[in-house]
Amino acid sequence: MTLAAFTRDGRFLRGNIHTHSTRSDGALAPDEVARTYAEAGYDFLCLSDHFLPAYGFPIVDTTPYRTNRFTTIMGAEVHAPANSHGEAWHILAAGLPLDFEPTGEGESGVDLARRCAEAGAFVGIAHPQWSGLTIEDGRALAAIAHAVEIYNYTCDIECARPDGTYLLDQLLNDGHRLNAYAADDAHFRWADACGGWMMVKAGANEPEAILAAMREGAFYSSTGPLIHSIAVDGDDVEVECSPAASVAILGRGTRAETVQARQTSRARLPLERFAGDWFRIVVRDAAGKHAWSNPVWLD
Repeated sequence: MTLAAFTRDGRFLRGNIHTHSTRSDGALAPDEVARTYAEAGYDFLCLSDHFLPAYGFPIVDTTPYRTNRFTTIMGAEVHAPANSHGEAWHILAAGLPLDFEPTGEGESGVDLARRCAEAGAFVGIAHPQWSGLTIEDGRALAAIAHAVEIYNYTCDIECARPDGTYLLDQLLNDGHRLNAYAADDAHFRWADACGGWMMVKAGANEPEAILAAMREGAFYSSTGPLIHSIAVDGDDVEVECSPAASVAILGRGTRAETVQARQTSRARLPLERFAGDWFRIVVRDAAGKHAWSNPVWLD
């Protein structure tokens, strides 16, 4: 079982780990991107420009944009052949060293993802619905990646393909212990920033502390609602959150329990149907915004 986001010491920090600048195909320069998130009240940002030869394999040094309340993580969205559609993989790597070697000739997406993880990065399977990834694609990366991108704001407003839940749940059913993060993937060609984020429980607003918490799974993700606490109490799970219209517990197949209310900040849900398996929590507010916990394993 892991409920690290609600049991470990520290405070919740709001951050976005998937966003682009003019160093690849974004419309704003890196300093403008950082300023956008700092002024929006974010605690941290990973600028993840496309790690491609056309852009010079950028890993942007964003340390000049750090302040005493806003920090940055170096990273990239890396690419290599080929998923089940014969297209390049899109793999998020937050926490890469600035001297990370360019993609090698003939290097596969799986090998590149493994190299990112070995370099210390938090590795995410980016926008699986937008990419049309199959379960076979997911399985190829599941032993390497830390998480699936459960929500992508830009994919939502651009083409209504924001979702990663279908791939995440299938991989959980296979026994892969992956987490779930939300992100913007902002390119700033339209208003696609600050729509999906992570809330990471870290002991300090510093890159290494944040990355360690992410790798541990000490976070939840949101497009609006807050999750204050998730605690297993005997045969039930109790959730405390910002005012919600529903709180649901989801698991394998159709297993689900839901509390519906006009405004509720606490819900108690039975765990009987999830015993010996996994569950995750989804909170929905009156505006239709969601927050997602990481999966919890009951074994």
